[in-house]
Amino acid sequence: MCYAIPGRVVELLGKTAIVDYFGEKKKAVNELPGLKVGDYIYAQGGYVINSLPATEALDILETWKELFFELRETDLRLSRMSHEESGVDQKLALILDKAAEGRELKREELLTLLKTENPAELNLLYKTANFLRQKYLTNSCCVHGIIEFSNYCRNDCVYCGIRRSNSILERYRMTDEEILAAVEEAVEKHGFKALVLQSGEDPNFSIERLSALIKRIKEKHAVLLFISVGEVGKEGLKELHRAGARGLLLRFETSNQALYGKLHCGDKLADRLQDLRDAYEIGYLVLTGGLIGLPDQTDESLLNDILLTKELKAEMYTFGPVLPEGPRADLVLKVLAVSRLVDPQNAKIVVTTGFETLNKNARRLGLLAGANSVMLNVTPLKYRKLYDIYPNRAHAEERIEDQIRETLKLLYDLGRAPTDLGI
Repeated sequence: MCYAIPGRVVELLGKTAIVDYFGEKKKAVNELPGLKVGDYIYAQGGYVINSLPATEALDILETWKELFFELRETDLRLSRMSHEESGVDQKLALILDKAAEGRELKREELLTLLKTENPAELNLLYKTANFLRQKYLTNSCCVHGIIEFSNYCRNDCVYCGIRRSNSILERYRMTDEEILAAVEEAVEKHGFKALVLQSGEDPNFSIERLSALIKRIKEKHAVLLFISVGEVGKEGLKELHRAGARGLLLRFETSNQALYGKLHCGDKLADRLQDLRDAYEIGYLVLTGGLIGLPDQTDESLLNDILLTKELKAEMYTFGPVLPEGPRADLVLKVLAVSRLVDPQNAKIVVTTGFETLNKNARRLGLLAGANSVMLNVTPLKYRKLYDIYPNRAHAEERIEDQIRETLKLLYDLGRAPTDLGI
């Protein structure tokens, strides 16, 4: 649960707060001491992150009230199913009818959807995914910020532009004070309430250093923090969680063990998956997924990737294209839509920057095909273009103010509530 508007606590059940938003009841984990029924709070990713005075909360709610219901009505209109689709195979239509009813699809049915190339069938697939997104998760759209604080990496993954062997890349490391300043600008100036701290696997940023940074951030700012620094092991995850991190962004890239070993120069997929399972056990929100367009990738392997993401109990599904070659945009959209059908009630599905790099209309297309999350880059501009994980990355030279304005315009056009921007 994550709204960027205040909610009123109406019940406390142990560490669970029941929060009211204009009549909707949502649950959130409470780690704030002294929280009481009747308090107004902000929550992100299912966590209470801070409380605020009632007078301030009521002023914000009065401003939001009319817009909240206007957006909901727009989203309902755009997500309605049409029963007049032509050119759709009856077998596929029955599969999508079954999905729309909330029934679990069989593996062969999901493969039928991934294999279709028929434009009318693709359109119906996307509409069904969008219908399910609205049915179970309404119109909330997570808008996380990401700060890429180092492009040094000890790994040599063949698909990645910041791999160790890329000798032509200009390297950078932000100082602790630069990172803290970037967080402060994102949270206090731009209203972000959820941030990802991302880097390559940089030995210069030890667990101790990262823990100290996270503690300083949490002491000063009400923000939900995710980490994305590669594999750190169970003890490292525990330490970062104790410091205040609550989410882990770590893609497994592919569920094919042999292919994973080739991409990661002999590393083991089992190690990556163990980090993800350990993170969930510790209490992290897990953000994971795979790459689309890998060599010899089949529809079966893509489906395995989607199913593995669900098996890992992912909070957010993150699937992006291999660049610069790139698959067709329709293949990415199919993966997003089938992901929604596989996990309709829980998944937050992100439109990745990689997809936006592949297709300039990716955000709109993805959000209308079952996705409900976007990520804005709040890395300082002088460093952002150096985090060159693939060429010509979208938003690499775009001011955050412009990113926010364009994102809000799109979300309001689609009837979505930007749930991680407190503006």
